[in-house]
Amino acid sequence: MAWFFYALLAAFSLSTTDALCKKALQEYDELIIAWVRFTLALPFLLPFIFLAPIPFLDATFWKTLFILLPLELTAIFFYIRAIKLSPLSLTIPFLSLTPVFLILTSFLILGEVPDRSGFIGIFLITGGAYLINLNFNQKGFLTPFQHLLKNKGSCLMIGAAFIYSITSNLGKIAVFHSNPIFFGSFYTLCLSIMLTPLAVFLMRKKPFNFRSQLKTFLPIGFFYALMTIAHYQALVRVEVAYMISIKRMSLIFSVLYGGLIFKEENLKGRLLGTICMITGAIFITLF
Repeated sequence: MAWFFYALLAAFSLSTTDALCKKALQEYDELIIAWVRFTLALPFLLPFIFLAPIPFLDATFWKTLFILLPLELTAIFFYIRAIKLSPLSLTIPFLSLTPVFLILTSFLILGEVPDRSGFIGIFLITGGAYLINLNFNQKGFLTPFQHLLKNKGSCLMIGAAFIYSITSNLGKIAVFHSNPIFFGSFYTLCLSIMLTPLAVFLMRKKPFNFRSQLKTFLPIGFFYALMTIAHYQALVRVEVAYMISIKRMSLIFSVLYGGLIFKEENLKGRLLGTICMITGAIFITLF
């Protein structure tokens, strides 16, 4: 059962990272926060590169990595921008759309059609999205969907979910051609290196005392590193589908953070919609 606690720790750490990022985004550009997310995780992650055996990295690993990096950077920009523009409880739950997109890409690439549980999962996720955007004071069946399309943060998170449906497959290939612990640390290092020139440019354009902000930034790095370590510790102990289904509890934690810390409205409806979406994702993933 150790995998369960690692997966739950990954879920809690991810949602905590998002809440800390949203708070910091009140003062700083989203690219700065994306850079902080990866870079300040490195002091906690780099020891794992030396503790874990360094694998032989073949051509497939490097090709996959070069495809992954620009996709991941685009996804994280969408992700951070989404939580800056819109409430956590309105954006984060849309990450549960990733399994739906995986069904679509599998059909287009492999010709696979979802079974009954897949269609039930899609129905539950769609229903959850409807509930999240439902305002009981509004009239009209289509009003929640119209609200979703008008909400830029939600649309950006849906874009991130689609990209993650691609990177999750590529990441699995990269892990098979290295090892889980090494890849988690090395991948974060690569993302940090790629974001550093942009972060330096923005910090010169709008200078601030970085050291004085370490109290704000270090917890972001710590919890992101904790999420990464817990994620891969769970991954090597159980099948991916089981681990991901528990890690999606982060959606519930994020909705609760939204209500408790940021005083977001319509919490009951969004929590109900989030649980509905998680249930749908589990149907797609496990059954």
